[in-house]
Amino acid sequence: MNLAGLDIGTTGCKLSVFTPDGGYLGCAYRAYPSSRTEGEHEIDAADIWAAVREVMREVAASYPNISGLGVTSFGESFVLLDDSDIPLCPVMLYSDPRGGEECQQLSDKVGEAKIIGITGVKPDVSYSLPKLMWLRTNRPVQYARAKRVLLMQDYIVYLLTGTAQIDHSLAARTMAFDINRLEWSETLQDAAGIDAALLSRPVPTGTVAGPLRRSFAESFGLSGRTTVVSVSHDQVAAAVGSGVFDSGRTVDGAGTVECLTPVFTGCDRDRLAQSNYCAVPFITPGSYVTYAYSYTGGALAEWFVTNLAGGDTYTDLESGWNGEPTGLLVLPHFAGAATPYMDAGSRGAIVGLELSHTKQDIYLSLLEGVCYEMRLNAERLAEAGVTVAPLRAVGGGANSRVWTQMKADVLGLPVTALRTNEAGAVGCAMWAGLATGAFATLTQAAEAMVEERETFYPRAEAHRRYAELYGRYKNLYAAVRPLM
Repeated sequence: MNLAGLDIGTTGCKLSVFTPDGGYLGCAYRAYPSSRTEGEHEIDAADIWAAVREVMREVAASYPNISGLGVTSFGESFVLLDDSDIPLCPVMLYSDPRGGEECQQLSDKVGEAKIIGITGVKPDVSYSLPKLMWLRTNRPVQYARAKRVLLMQDYIVYLLTGTAQIDHSLAARTMAFDINRLEWSETLQDAAGIDAALLSRPVPTGTVAGPLRRSFAESFGLSGRTTVVSVSHDQVAAAVGSGVFDSGRTVDGAGTVECLTPVFTGCDRDRLAQSNYCAVPFITPGSYVTYAYSYTGGALAEWFVTNLAGGDTYTDLESGWNGEPTGLLVLPHFAGAATPYMDAGSRGAIVGLELSHTKQDIYLSLLEGVCYEMRLNAERLAEAGVTVAPLRAVGGGANSRVWTQMKADVLGLPVTALRTNEAGAVGCAMWAGLATGAFATLTQAAEAMVEERETFYPRAEAHRRYAELYGRYKNLYAAVRPLM
């Protein structure tokens, strides 16, 4: 009997299948559309559910014997369901600007420091609670008909099994969850005027939801019993799928978004939040992760190759790299600034260009800019007591030996690239294996499913030269932002 991991993203979902001992078999992927206007960023929950059904059928056609299915998803976004489990409204993405006034109302009523202390997050419009308040005010008919409020992981798990439960790490993305008591916060719910009965039951990461409903098993073409597991927020699943379980270890998610996910136990939580970092419950009591990220990681490289490379590929642009800094400084805020600034109005900049610079120089400088931004984040985290330790790199960007070596040189840390790019799906399958008895512990699952490909070590002279440029980079945001 095989294991499967379902990773639900903002643009599509992927179902990956593994043997009971962790060997990769195959996957299926379906994209779904989103709608983005100036005032509304939305996705249709029904489209996500349809895509999930399609990947299940496709995978079952080749691998009908799936004993365990783990589910992870992106965070913040939620759906209202009526008493027939039909979505009542489109799903607002985290980037949707609605809910700003409601977020301020919560901050005024409860106090920012108290919200941080309870939820581990600084009040922000991206989280679920202020958006739910907005719906109650602006979509009163639909809100009055709501019987459930589900984020995407618990939405799919609920439809598959009939069990409404949400893991702690995903619940922490709502701004309504008490990360100290590991339950919904009465303080925040009362202040927001939200009925806790609408929300799913919080459970630890990796909790079994139950068997797949028989009707779906038959419809998908699955044979036997499939146990469904509520795994986590997608970044937590990627950490588990990278074999990063302990404090002092860090995942480098080198995908469209560049994200560092360090594991820690103690920190200055208020200082962490003031730099826009969260504290998310992790897999063992008293442990947490946080997310330090740039909206443009691989997206920046893709933008250049698509629009400015003149037909050159990533390989072409990285070939012949001499291992030296370009000398250019790039502010990688081409889609706004993420941590530590969280400044949607910031924009990208390339500074220091001369007529002698080539498109290869510019491309490499974009990669360097993301590395500098991650070093800036690592230093801010250290100020709050969170250490960014040697990295385990996953995602498409981890396939670039040039970029991975740059990260090692800029950060001054070893970076180990893993063989899998789908760490989230691997993490889900590991939890599914644990739930079905394929593995006795996560450590045993990691030994079977997590494989290192290559470790890149910082080069002393390159680190010194990058450090000089980074000293100037730290002033770039403050210098450029007033011009935008």
